[in-house]
Amino acid sequence: MLNRLILHNVALIKHLELEFCNALNILSGETGAGKSIIVDGIMLLLGERYDKTVLRFGEEKGFVEGVFESNEQAKTVLDEFGFADEDTVIVNRTFKSDGKSEIRINGRAATISMLRKLTEVLVDLYGQHEYQSLSKPNEHLRILNYYVRHSISELLKELEAEYRNYVKISKELKEIGNTSERERNMDMLRFQIDEIKKANIADGEEEELLEKRKIYLDAEKIAEAISNARESLSFADESNAVQIIETATAAIREISDISDIYENIYERLNSVMIELDDIVETLGTQLEETEFSPEDLEYVENRLNALRGLRRKYGDFAAMNKFLESAKQQLYKLENSAEIFEKLQSEKAVSIKKIYNLSAKLSEIRRAGAVEFETLMKRELNELGMEGAEFKIVFEELPKFEECEKYISSVGMDKAEFYLSANAGQPLKPLAKIISGGEMSRFMLALKVISSRVDDIPTMIFDEIDTGISGKIGQEVAKKLAVISRFHQVLCVTHLTQIAAMADNHYLITKTNVNNATETKVELLSGSGVIEEISRLSGAKDISEKAFENAAQMKEWSDSFKRSVKI
Repeated sequence: MLNRLILHNVALIKHLELEFCNALNILSGETGAGKSIIVDGIMLLLGERYDKTVLRFGEEKGFVEGVFESNEQAKTVLDEFGFADEDTVIVNRTFKSDGKSEIRINGRAATISMLRKLTEVLVDLYGQHEYQSLSKPNEHLRILNYYVRHSISELLKELEAEYRNYVKISKELKEIGNTSERERNMDMLRFQIDEIKKANIADGEEEELLEKRKIYLDAEKIAEAISNARESLSFADESNAVQIIETATAAIREISDISDIYENIYERLNSVMIELDDIVETLGTQLEETEFSPEDLEYVENRLNALRGLRRKYGDFAAMNKFLESAKQQLYKLENSAEIFEKLQSEKAVSIKKIYNLSAKLSEIRRAGAVEFETLMKRELNELGMEGAEFKIVFEELPKFEECEKYISSVGMDKAEFYLSANAGQPLKPLAKIISGGEMSRFMLALKVISSRVDDIPTMIFDEIDTGISGKIGQEVAKKLAVISRFHQVLCVTHLTQIAAMADNHYLITKTNVNNATETKVELLSGSGVIEEISRLSGAKDISEKAFENAAQMKEWSDSFKRSVKI
């Protein structure tokens, strides 16, 4: 349930905080006052893509925030993403003038996909997009799937797993290819495997070669430095370092037994002497190693070029070895392709058979569910003023097994479309081709009334549900919304008097001028304010003296109807 909504610098809204009740929340106001802005703000919380035009003119930054009461499904999603499964879910969406936006769930950064997955179990929003979806036949099967979802969930999981297996097998068969393709692929794989094997690259070899190359290029400078250091230490006259330290060591040795101080100095000089001898020996070794021929440098350069060429083709050492193993496996499959091809073909045939049988079972459940769904829809449409309306879900015949492979999918092989006859005596025709705006609103509401009985989503938002309806039909729509709101929290943007009169909380949206800037304000109405707005919506406020009295009667009747609804 959406307990609280905060909008800051959203279009015409400077700052707005709303608290909603757990029943029927109505938002009304003059055209252009900003009703759609509130819906747009909620849509941002549900993962709608941010557009810079949403930000209030002249501002650098804005945000929307929703405080939701959590449920078991939401807690499962939070746990999946590593969030604490708290009883309250706070979603914050900050957006800037540069087009960037940031999402936080319970204070932690989140992605748009995380947000959508979380809010789809908290809120269902029915607006123009949902109405348009009814004009797409491929959406009709999705709606039926939702109705029978508890009956098909395990079957769908099994089908999806087998479909993945089928795709894997098909991919492997494609990799094997026909005879000429196999020969070309084997030649290429053999060349690549041979190229990597012959190179005989060692891990870290390139780094070692680069160090050698650097030494070779600076060999003259290094040899001169080492030679000078070595001569200074041991090959010069009697003033060389080794001779001097040796003389000093011998002198102190003569008095080392007189005092611990002299003994300590002697030991230290002796250590220096040992270290110097080691340095001289190391310098000699290094001097020998600096001796190289131009062929040595040429070998290093050629080896480096070869390694770099292989790295460009196959990646670093780890990637190259991974590629080599994969290439060996592919070559093995191709070299043994006849046997493997036959085995894969057999596995594919088994997989297709499983998918066909699962799809047939799935279709059987859908068709049974469709009969129930048709009955419920006809009843709801009749109550919404479409007396005599006929509704049917028309399925195409399942393909024969011999032809089924091109129809394989992870959701079965069914194709279904909604057909409607809005008036008695008229033939059934595809819904998308014949339904009007008012009929579409009633049809959508009928769908939601049915789904609300089996739906676990706590909050339902209706925008433009009253398009093209009025009078008695408007009253029936209002009653349906009131019934839904006894089981779900409902937010509804409306211009219909009948719907407004059913409100448990009624919010009036107005547009004002504040310091030469237009702002949208929202006020929670009560008492006479509610009656005043119902009177205004009726259009009789400034015409009839009884407008206020009639509005009060309508409100009283609506409240009485809500009390009669059995929960």
